Amino acid sequence: MPKKIVHVIIGLNVGGAELMLKRLVLHSQKTGKFQHIVISLTDSGVIGPDLENQGIKVYSLGMTSTPSVPKTFFKLKKLLKELKPDVVQTWMYHADFLGGIAAKSVGIKNIIWGIRTTDVSQGPSKQTVYLSKVCAKLSYYVPNSIVCAAHVSKNYHIGIGYDKSKMMVIPNGFDIEALSSTKEDGLNVRKEIGLSADDTVIGSVGRFNPVKNQKLFVDLAANLIKDFPDLKFMLVGRDNNVENTELMSWITQHDLADNFKLLGQRDDVPKCLKAMDIFCLHSKTEGFPNVVGEAILADTTCVAADVGDVGVLLDKESITPSNDVDGISHAIKNYLSYSKSALIEKADENKDNIITQYSMKVIIDKFHSLYSKNKN
Repeated sequence: MPKKIVHVIIGLNVGGAELMLKRLVLHSQKTGKFQHIVISLTDSGVIGPDLENQGIKVYSLGMTSTPSVPKTFFKLKKLLKELKPDVVQTWMYHADFLGGIAAKSVGIKNIIWGIRTTDVSQGPSKQTVYLSKVCAKLSYYVPNSIVCAAHVSKNYHIGIGYDKSKMMVIPNGFDIEALSSTKEDGLNVRKEIGLSADDTVIGSVGRFNPVKNQKLFVDLAANLIKDFPDLKFMLVGRDNNVENTELMSWITQHDLADNFKLLGQRDDVPKCLKAMDIFCLHSKTEGFPNVVGEAILADTTCVAADVGDVGVLLDKESITPSNDVDGISHAIKNYLSYSKSALIEKADENKDNIITQYSMKVIIDKFHSLYSKNKN
């Protein structure tokens, strides 16, 4: 009989943790060794229906605000009693806190916490910073294992007081087949948004958020456009659209409206990455930056700020100091001297590393080993 694994996460809208959970449970379920169930503390979001359509049971507990936390906690505790899982795996601080305590209180022995971020102080939420410190104290008593998505994340959390003996790194895995895209896919995206095959396109993917630092990307565009007036810039991700008045104010301030294409949230990110000549990661902080690996798999050359575990995915030539417009501009200008075919060859330099070290099979084997520890 397969072991029952219950995942607890705050929500199931599109994000790095949510997509990794989806990949993990769908690939793991196929092995027949484990039965996966997902509990969202809020609602089923975008990903919940996708999971249910593929045979994964999803529960939504309806948490809407801080006052609803106690009610949600007792719902969770009751549900875990009914489900009787062998393992409870939680994703990110809110779920680590509520899911971890609920699981511990009903006698579940194998509790796995998940940490996805690096330096939470860079984010806008003081509540999250406080919660990370509370979780640091609880880490000595609640979880059996604490999985970080990146080495820098592990080191940071040890530094703020997490139990070092329980911490390990299991990076994000890539579904190589699902992330594949063709030259035609990229050209079709370009045609859809009014770009030609000859345009040189610099792109970015990520939800609109201070940590993702879209302001730097716009400043970067303003810098590059002085020497390369025909460059086009593509922003993909939730709230990167013309309705975003803050983003539009930055773009119009530099008179760049004709150079920018704002695509918002898409469900064809590999094709969007294929439409770019150069992908730029400009975040203030990251854990394991999925999108860099995805860009590499799309044969797109990357320039990335030195955040999170970028260094395990890219060669040094492609990495710049973080939050440094001039440094990123210099790296991109270097690649703008390459032909389009040479840019693809450059991307290929990092591709074998992704396929051999970070395929979903490699990552799933690591989680399966963890599920089999600390038996009830």
